[in-house]
Amino acid sequence: MSTIAFRGGIVRGLSAVRDNPSVLAIFSAALFLSALLLFSVQPIFAKMVLPKLGGASSVWAVSMVFFQAVLLGGYCYAHGLNRYCPSRYAPPVHLGLMTSAILALPFGLPAMAAEPPADGTYFWLIGVLGLGVGLPFFAVSANAPLLQSWFARSGHPHASDPYFLYGASNFGSLIALLAYPIAVEPVFGLSRQAIVWSGTFLVLGLLIAICGWLATRSSDALTAIAVPTKAASCNSPTRTKCLAWIGLSAIPSGLLVSFTSFLTTDIAAAPFLWVFPLAVFLGTFILVFRSRPMISQRTLLLLQPIMVGLTLLGLSMTGNKGWLIGVSAGFGAFFVTTLVCHKELYDRRPDSHHLTAFYMWMSLGGVLGGIFAALLAPQLFNGILEFPLLLLAGLAAHPRLASDCRDVAQRQLALVMMGALLVAGAVLAALIAFKAVPLGIVGGGGWLLVAACFIAILIMVDRPLPQIGCALVTLVGLFVLPSTMNRGFSERSFFGVHRIAMTTNDQIRTLMHGTTVHGAMRVRDIAGQPVETPLPSTYYYPGSPMARGVDAARVSSGKTDAGLVVGIIGLGTGSLSCYSRPNEVWRFYEIDPLVVKLARTPKLFSFLSRCRPAADIVMGDARLTLAKEKTQYFDYLVIDAFSSDSVPVHLLTTEAVRLYLSRLSEHGILALHISNRHLDLGGVAAAVANAIPGAVAALADDRPSSKTLDQSGSLVMFIAKSAKALEPVSAMPYVTPVGRNDTRAWTDDYSNVLGAILRKGND
Repeated sequence: MSTIAFRGGIVRGLSAVRDNPSVLAIFSAALFLSALLLFSVQPIFAKMVLPKLGGASSVWAVSMVFFQAVLLGGYCYAHGLNRYCPSRYAPPVHLGLMTSAILALPFGLPAMAAEPPADGTYFWLIGVLGLGVGLPFFAVSANAPLLQSWFARSGHPHASDPYFLYGASNFGSLIALLAYPIAVEPVFGLSRQAIVWSGTFLVLGLLIAICGWLATRSSDALTAIAVPTKAASCNSPTRTKCLAWIGLSAIPSGLLVSFTSFLTTDIAAAPFLWVFPLAVFLGTFILVFRSRPMISQRTLLLLQPIMVGLTLLGLSMTGNKGWLIGVSAGFGAFFVTTLVCHKELYDRRPDSHHLTAFYMWMSLGGVLGGIFAALLAPQLFNGILEFPLLLLAGLAAHPRLASDCRDVAQRQLALVMMGALLVAGAVLAALIAFKAVPLGIVGGGGWLLVAACFIAILIMVDRPLPQIGCALVTLVGLFVLPSTMNRGFSERSFFGVHRIAMTTNDQIRTLMHGTTVHGAMRVRDIAGQPVETPLPSTYYYPGSPMARGVDAARVSSGKTDAGLVVGIIGLGTGSLSCYSRPNEVWRFYEIDPLVVKLARTPKLFSFLSRCRPAADIVMGDARLTLAKEKTQYFDYLVIDAFSSDSVPVHLLTTEAVRLYLSRLSEHGILALHISNRHLDLGGVAAAVANAIPGAVAALADDRPSSKTLDQSGSLVMFIAKSAKALEPVSAMPYVTPVGRNDTRAWTDDYSNVLGAILRKGND
């Protein structure tokens, strides 16, 4: 009787847990809050590191790989704890880890982050991330699989298939990422963000303690009334299943990094654009990690090759039109391909006994995909070729591909289609070589083959093997024929892809970073004759604010004949060096060694070799290197780092401008070149100038009548320590005084990139 009474009491206790609606709510809240912290720390800490590396888009890519690797470590820890630690001891062990992580809060940059090395930047960044935020992130990263496995032992009616909770987890991640640029970054500084994160971490610890207590209580009850069953699971992981989980998670992860690099290289290396693709990536889990997905798999499989084909078509064209098609279609291809892969992952999930193993292998795939896109691809490719490569790999996620590969008819059809397209490509290449195809009209020539492949892909509806064959030929065409991916000479560094290209009439050679022109040199005149003496062009033509600023500095400092000391942050092609005189001191500051290499190559750009052959070039981040210079040293200091769409925010803060002014002589002039297509930097620069006591500012808005590569309009903010020093600048025809505005000045602790984008859109 006592045994029966004991069992009855346990059953009643277990029933109370099962019938309690708050159990699911508590687990969901803990998963939501954990994911919220997990994905809010990434933009916060990456933004802390960004000033040390000049705003490079690679900071986001490497940071993403680091966080994926730590996430894998957390998942391995969760799997080991779930498999080898008795269920009643697992919650206390994990709470011990959470408690130790509290000692590392609030997180911030470690001492080693003072200055990055000239070489080995990738490993330096990984070390900074590990020491700064590694332990708290590791502790939080293990929560998703642990809490789901604990819920599976809770006795709740939905405990047999807890994977739906992954949607709640990713919903928290999505909220964190979307809220950051909209509600967090514009309101709170980085130090306040870190403090709020730490406080929320303590609340999460309390929720995890409650979840652990519920799981332990229910697990003990289930063990006491357990009926012997077969120990082996019919759905245990096999080598084939594990490899499939790895592959299906590696492709979306690699696509996330490569698509983010594609965006941030051409627009801005800022949290807003880094967060958006990751938010879309997380949203795909919410859409398909459920018994009834919001979008059917058949619809996704029909859309995927269409979006991939359109993306390749856009990449095959040259110019902004092709870039716009590539970005818009590329977003669709990234979204749909990720959905297809994640839906396949959900369909191949094991039972709850192997839940932590499933997430561990899935996380390993995510790390491998990220490593390929962020670390290996920059060493292997001169352009962002990993993006179309991974889109092609995503087509292999089609569930019917394996059966098609075994079908002789499908294999033959794929070979015939590939052969026909390759022959067409060879003919097109010959026509281009003999200039029988008017490239000026078609915009490169490669798009003709890609268009033919795209039509073939549309014809091969629901036939994955022939579709992959056509897409493979398309990729070959992008690499071989003239296209956005194969146009001119290009090299790649940690800071992006630099491409040397000629204009259509072969008269001007340009240095491109994404779609932004960083410098241009006329090599032939209008008559087609070689130009012997290089003449600065684009933003630096003789009548530009950048050029006139040099003469203004000579007048203001009284050094019209000799002795002018000039500092220029941002080398570019070295155009400004042609305004120097032999008896003056000119010093350039550049963070990217590849830019220096290109500027010093006379066959590419001869500004330095002809005008300043022994140019003094200082390598490293501008703020770190400039801080080592003597105070009141420069008569003219140019900050030419904002014309790129990849904006180094830390060079336009109040602290940065104070540093610049401290290095200016009493009558020196500071020139901030703030031309930008996507961000309103004029309002930011004005607010920063107004925030510094004694600073006087004037804005030069140059709009030449004919905007060409020879003469480009520019926006330059001139700042000095006195109105008298700024008098020569004020005499320029396009200069107006700077007044007060409503924009909040940026600081090292606060910046609002989204606000600058929105203001630019309202202009």
